[in-house]
Amino acid sequence: MFELERFIADCRAALKESVPQLAIKELVDRAVSRPADVEAALGTPQWAEIGTLYRSPELTILNIIWAPGMYLYPHDHRMWAAIGLYGGREDNVFYRRTPEGLKPSGGKNLESADTILLGKDTIHAVTNPLRTFTGALHVYGGDFFGVPRSEWDPETLEEHPYDVEKAKRVFLEANERLGVQAEGGRPSALRKSSPRKPGKSDR
Repeated sequence: MFELERFIADCRAALKESVPQLAIKELVDRAVSRPADVEAALGTPQWAEIGTLYRSPELTILNIIWAPGMYLYPHDHRMWAAIGLYGGREDNVFYRRTPEGLKPSGGKNLESADTILLGKDTIHAVTNPLRTFTGALHVYGGDFFGVPRSEWDPETLEEHPYDVEKAKRVFLEANERLGVQAEGGRPSALRKSSPRKPGKSDR
């Protein structure tokens, strides 16, 4: 059974390991190996959102839900990330920096129970190709909302400072296209993120 508070505590403890990202990926592997348990704990995805489950300067845990057909332009994180799907599909296109600018460099398609570990220099764009929602646990080795990073125009691949509010609007617009509203009458992607005390969540 997946217990969110225990998962948060285990991730925090894993930060003390010599290679914390590998230890945390093992925790994500274990969690999404039983996708139905994660969905039971977090709720069945019904709208696109960036749900903050835990946030500190060293660790951010998010419940990311991609709407059907949703696309997020190329961006980086400037920190490692362990990602595991508990439903749906996530198609990643990876990019690399070159003297001529950003260039595609392969991809990775994830399905339910799949996981991936992204390095701190990874640049990727994400698409949900399905007609159903995709739910994913994202664990980052730092403050996801507080670290300056980059995004790229999807057509020109021109680099710009990453705009968290712009990314949240992508989730809001995905809900509007589907005519979906979240709890409280507004999509959860617009909830203001705030630091969390250990063991607290946004569920």
